Amino acid sequence: MSTPSWLTAFIDLPAAEHERGGEFWSGVTGWPLSPPRGDTDEFTTLLPADGDPHLKVQRVGDGRARTHLDVHVADPEATLARVEELGGGLVERHPGSYVVARSPGGYPFCLVGERLARRAAPVTWPGGHASIVDQLCLDIPAGHFAAETRFWADLTGWDLRSSTVREEFAYLVRPREIALRLLLQRLDDTDGVVRGHLDVATTDRQAEVRRHEALGATRSATQSGGHWTVMRDPAGAAYCITDRQPRSSAQHARTSSTPT
Repeated sequence: MSTPSWLTAFIDLPAAEHERGGEFWSGVTGWPLSPPRGDTDEFTTLLPADGDPHLKVQRVGDGRARTHLDVHVADPEATLARVEELGGGLVERHPGSYVVARSPGGYPFCLVGERLARRAAPVTWPGGHASIVDQLCLDIPAGHFAAETRFWADLTGWDLRSSTVREEFAYLVRPREIALRLLLQRLDDTDGVVRGHLDVATTDRQAEVRRHEALGATRSATQSGGHWTVMRDPAGAAYCITDRQPRSSAQHARTSSTPT
């Protein structure tokens, strides 16, 4: 089994919220949406001006807005065997295309063979601050935290480290060329299914919050200590704007800019 060469976060939106939600995340990122594809035009991709995409949008039949992860590997079937050894499981196969799996705590992800390698640069906005969606946080009930964090560390082969900011967080040290970081958060709940939310890194959190509010987001709460602001997108899904500094890959040492 090879280690992941790329991670892609999917924003899964119910049909009633799909069009508006796609427009919102296009505004957040500054990246246009691709033409739709799939059997029912259910998939679109957010296309950075430079670099390969790491965010996609999917229309789902019903339920609430949520996220899932695509794990890009050389051999999805061989990696599925490793997933099962580590305590995850198969959800369904799509022969010749991808495999849908779940983590020990029930978080859905797909094993895909698509090869991507060029990390996109942050976008600089009018006024001078920069931002990029570059983190998926897995929200893990306390009873699943040890098994879930070990699963993702073993599956990726990446070092697992504890946060120096808050004791309930851990993270995986991604290779520099991979666009999406994985943060692991221990919830107070003892049981339940693992969920996920997106995080936005920015050089000016208050300016970024105002920009998102203008796009239709609402402010949910601000973490005491001032490291992040919890937001809700137009579909009602939570995400965070954080004080983490956006950084470019080695191929993109400068930020790109977007027109007003």
